[in-house]
Amino acid sequence: MHEPVKHRKPAERLLTVEAMRRVDAAAIAAGTPGLTLMRAAGAAVAECARTLAPDGGRILVLCGSGNNGGDGFVAACLLAEGGYRVDLRLLGEPAALKGDAALAAEAWAGPIGAAEAEVPPVDLIIDALFGAGLCRDLEGTAHALVEAVNRSGIPVVAVDVPSGIDGDSGAVRGRAIEATETVTFVALKPGHLLEPGRTHCGALHVAQIGTGEAALAAGLAEEVRALYRNAPGLWRLPRLTAGSHKYTRGHALVLSGPAHRTGAARLAARGALRVGAGLVTVASPTEALAENAAHLTAIMLRPCESADDLDDMLADERLNALLLGPGLGTGPATCDLVAVAAGAGRALVLDADALTSFRSEVRTLARHIRDGEARAVLTPHEGEFARLFSGTDAVTDGLSKTERTARAAEIAGAVVVLKGADTVIAAPNRRTAINDHGTPHLGTAGSGDVLGGIIAGLLAQGLEPFEAASAAVWLHGDAGLRFGPGLISEDLPELLPAVLRDLAGDA
Repeated sequence: MHEPVKHRKPAERLLTVEAMRRVDAAAIAAGTPGLTLMRAAGAAVAECARTLAPDGGRILVLCGSGNNGGDGFVAACLLAEGGYRVDLRLLGEPAALKGDAALAAEAWAGPIGAAEAEVPPVDLIIDALFGAGLCRDLEGTAHALVEAVNRSGIPVVAVDVPSGIDGDSGAVRGRAIEATETVTFVALKPGHLLEPGRTHCGALHVAQIGTGEAALAAGLAEEVRALYRNAPGLWRLPRLTAGSHKYTRGHALVLSGPAHRTGAARLAARGALRVGAGLVTVASPTEALAENAAHLTAIMLRPCESADDLDDMLADERLNALLLGPGLGTGPATCDLVAVAAGAGRALVLDADALTSFRSEVRTLARHIRDGEARAVLTPHEGEFARLFSGTDAVTDGLSKTERTARAAEIAGAVVVLKGADTVIAAPNRRTAINDHGTPHLGTAGSGDVLGGIIAGLLAQGLEPFEAASAAVWLHGDAGLRFGPGLISEDLPELLPAVLRDLAGDA
């Protein structure tokens, strides 16, 4: 009885470093010279620089010896022609420039200084030292120069990524530029959204440089997973019709912990109800019934003492989405509850204690999910992730957060939401999204419980696990952004109506 909201913008694909190389190669093979692409990239950088530097101001352009440096040479030429006083410095020898970068350098009529570990007084710095494909830690002069730029406090425009940031993982390779703004090309890279790269980038700008749609498709064709920026174009929220009623909107069941540990379940239940589930029930130990009843009104309450009680309750197939974990307690009893819930074949969200109870036993959890054909979402933070996936290749050193999450999803046979400032959502088919729509104010007790409830509420309404998880993370982040300082978890469900209303208005 639901119709999806049709959002205007399509899902935004991200390009890995290797995919971007394929895009460039495909564009060149189709007849667009590499120098033409470089000139377009340099022009985009120059345009950004004009917005930050005063007319006729002094600009320091720091170039490396690769194509990133070539973009810098193009920008320097355009800015000098526009009346800016450009001081261009090269890290390395001019003779080391090759290909298109060498051709771009030939057009520069001014002197080429040596990039050393000092920064002159200028109005703006353009960082064209290293691009997204950097695969080593910065050392020596490069390391010292980056430190000097950061100490200077001068605004910086980074070309592609801030020098020192790994374009795929967002990791700092030794030391990295702290940019004011970053201009990248064709599409964002994972390192623009993953921390600490995201913080180092400052404001992001994506410039189209004439590669074309065919080259983009060619670049994405060999990607091992579909990688997205999490945003409304990636998912469609349920929409009510004239025939909708509470029984068509799903029934979410949230399991409560014992007395004095009930708040987390109520927060989750409130999130599920506010996001649109038609019915929400809290299943509570008898000793906690009065405590829960004192706080619940529209949310229903039922006693549940054991896995057998839960099994009896799930004879009602209208209970179509389950959430276990917040405040539930750890140990064998919780493992038994999870086994019953997974075996019921419903939509399932597992968080907090439900994950910790399977410490180093993710294969057992995966078997429960597989055997029950549950449509499951796991929502660990980094500590829970490390405990649950201990001993698997999902915790291998050196992997990016996207790769760790994707591997975890494959192992668990479930969608995994690895929470944090740069939450990553991955499905077992390696469809992956990075969320950058949030705020540090969400780092407060109970915030994750509300997120779990929002996911459960969307699952109850029929969304598939990846879409429900991705949408919930974005909605949760948007609610946090709206409130700002002073946010507590109880505020989040009450902010959802405005978030949903605005999304419906964009349809």
